[in-house]
Amino acid sequence: MILLEVIATTVADARAAELGGADRIELITAMGEGGLTPSIGLIEAVVDAVEIPVNVIVRPHSRSFVYDADDLGVMLRDVRAIAKTRANAIVVGMLRENREIDTDALARVIDAAGGLPLTFHRAIDEARDLSAAFDTLLGFDAITNVLTSGGQPSVLQARGQISSLVERSKGTRCTVLAGAGLTVDAVAPFVHATGVRAVHFGSGVRIGGKGLAPVDDAAVARARALLDG
Repeated sequence: MILLEVIATTVADARAAELGGADRIELITAMGEGGLTPSIGLIEAVVDAVEIPVNVIVRPHSRSFVYDADDLGVMLRDVRAIAKTRANAIVVGMLRENREIDTDALARVIDAAGGLPLTFHRAIDEARDLSAAFDTLLGFDAITNVLTSGGQPSVLQARGQISSLVERSKGTRCTVLAGAGLTVDAVAPFVHATGVRAVHFGSGVRIGGKGLAPVDDAAVARARALLDG
């Protein structure tokens, strides 16, 4: 079975994603900025509203994925607060100025998460060497998913890179979560071509394919049916 993750920005989004057959929610706010940390109120409301797991992004701003000490302090406060909710996992990503994974900051987030697993998000797509960055992330047992477009604006342009990452992940506890630019029509052949076992949808399952529109449960259901087929 292919895992289907859908971005939600509201309680209604989360309910629609679950109704359509999504396996998991990525909860964010500020979709137009690529996703920022949602409020504790929204996190608690979404966790209460759905039965499927809710992964929560921790991203303090959209300027870059390079964070100073104050940014990291804010992130750690958010992670500790989220860990007290019934969220399933933390979604996070950080780079150094040289575009390598900021392993020191990542280790502090893992510690603050208190045992919650982590998804490392598309910050990896801005890494200087994506394959080397992926190998670095494989060294962290807490990271169970890496969300990536294979370094391309759309994951549909990165079939070869995604296939390579899937091969590298075999025998590890880390799953390649393919996302960005994925469409319902393209999902089945993409999965067949890459061997990926988890996919991530944002605007591709929203009304009219628009990022700021609500989640379309019928589009989610169609993606689910194609993945199951």
